[in-house]
Amino acid sequence: MQSSLSLPTLSPTIPRSNYVVQSTLPLAPSKPINLRFCGLRREALGFSSLNQSDSHRVRLVASSRSKKVSASLSDNGSAPKSFDYDLLIIGAGVGGHGAALHAVEKGLKTAIVEGDVVGGTCVNRGCVPSKALLAVSGRMRELQNDHHLRALGLQISAAGYDRQAVADHANNLASKIRTNLTNSMKSLGVDILTGFGTILGPQKVKVGASDKVVTAKNIIIATGSVPFVPKGIEVDGKTVITSDHALKLETVPDWIAIVGSGYIGLEFSDVYTALGSEVTFIEALDQLMPGFDPEIGKLAQRVLINPRRIDYQTGVFATKITPAKDGKPVIIELIDAKTKEPRDTLEVDAALIATGRAPFTHGLGLENIDVATQRGFIPVDERMRVIDANGKLVPHLFCIGDANGKMMLAHAASAQGISVVEQVTGRDHVLNHLSIPAACFTHPEISMVGLTEPQAREKAEKEGFEVSIAKTSFKANTKALAENEGEGLAKLIYRPDNGEILGVHIFGLHAADLIHEASNAIALGTRIQDLKLAVHAHPTLSEVLDELFKSAKVKEHVSSPQAVAV
Repeated sequence: MQSSLSLPTLSPTIPRSNYVVQSTLPLAPSKPINLRFCGLRREALGFSSLNQSDSHRVRLVASSRSKKVSASLSDNGSAPKSFDYDLLIIGAGVGGHGAALHAVEKGLKTAIVEGDVVGGTCVNRGCVPSKALLAVSGRMRELQNDHHLRALGLQISAAGYDRQAVADHANNLASKIRTNLTNSMKSLGVDILTGFGTILGPQKVKVGASDKVVTAKNIIIATGSVPFVPKGIEVDGKTVITSDHALKLETVPDWIAIVGSGYIGLEFSDVYTALGSEVTFIEALDQLMPGFDPEIGKLAQRVLINPRRIDYQTGVFATKITPAKDGKPVIIELIDAKTKEPRDTLEVDAALIATGRAPFTHGLGLENIDVATQRGFIPVDERMRVIDANGKLVPHLFCIGDANGKMMLAHAASAQGISVVEQVTGRDHVLNHLSIPAACFTHPEISMVGLTEPQAREKAEKEGFEVSIAKTSFKANTKALAENEGEGLAKLIYRPDNGEILGVHIFGLHAADLIHEASNAIALGTRIQDLKLAVHAHPTLSEVLDELFKSAKVKEHVSSPQAVAV
């Protein structure tokens, strides 16, 4: 299907709380050690604090277990008796990086294997360079919006841009972040092993083309994903491109077709139209933005698509796309998604294939441990433990991020990696994926956490509870009006009987930043009746969420278990 990959349907049996912790370490609370990754402190997730001496003691215990042992290729079927590392991570993307830093914090001797470049897709070919391009498109939109500027009393002459300078900005940002990630791991003592990692057997990995074998007590697979290109589409990297190519911004075509209207397609439509391109969306499903809450999607279409130089065809497949050559344009052959009858043929300057991403799991040696992928994804349980072809857990092997397909977001991969480290260091931890937010960095932005309204109503019907909806507009927010950015909506989906938040969806100025109050509330199990008492600075955009929670009608006025009187 050529719709961009949407967030997966998640099991309703996952506990609401974002953590389940059973400490096995007799550590007395003292001065907390600040966790330098993911912006979290230990107390925020409910973990016991470590003082400096306790942390040192854990590190010494872990180090004493780590004796260097050389493994030979002749005994791959059996597990080694001692190990080179406590934890070995295959893949140095955002997920692997988050797991590595947390492992060092917990005192584990850690190595990370990378066959390409540190940072993975997000840093080098994904969310980091795309945000650099979107920063440019945002500035261009402000400078091109004469009505908006006049409302603020500003007069600016025509805005222009230097394509190569814009491309350099994106490339330089990726390079800077990549260097920062590398230095952060090296400074903390994480060994970076260069080469493609192949699993030879239990707790054994071959690194690179040589016969170097590394052993580890626990292994995490974090190999990420690559752009998914449907059959019949010929990618030449020039006129028919994926997001990998588009981020280089080698050209700004007059007319570009974008196949898929999910996160990737929407963000690139924002970039291309701001820089002067005309865009045509090709969507296999009957509506644009199929992964979003329908009400938010309709509003976003009215603001992000209808007024811009964008047209679209829905309910169609691109069965064949031929790159431009010999003076001929890119040719796109469309058929009806349901009847499979020919629908149309488009001739455009370029085509961007934004049909989602596919897991990068080929060549990992999974057959050596009897693991069979499912559509390329590595099967795991709720604790990210790998499941073999017989349905049994593979000891000491975990898989995080895009490779397991639970939620294909960089910060989800990092959260999964941290969760795995918690487990291997003695704390049971189950990550609640319904508490993980997602965002689309268009102008304005879209963000969401938890269930959409249709998902919530389906769940309610099965489990026998009522669903209520609360909404608030950015037009009622002082800060948004001061910015002349009143176009926006926040939507709360909740249970009126007990105040549980089922989902929050925001479309508007800085929506990607605002969503975290809701995601943290879901993670910590905070109920609406307690959020109603929270104080927000005035005038700020955060009051959009304040008004949203205050407008909810909750029947039960019992505070959350976590609430503390002050």
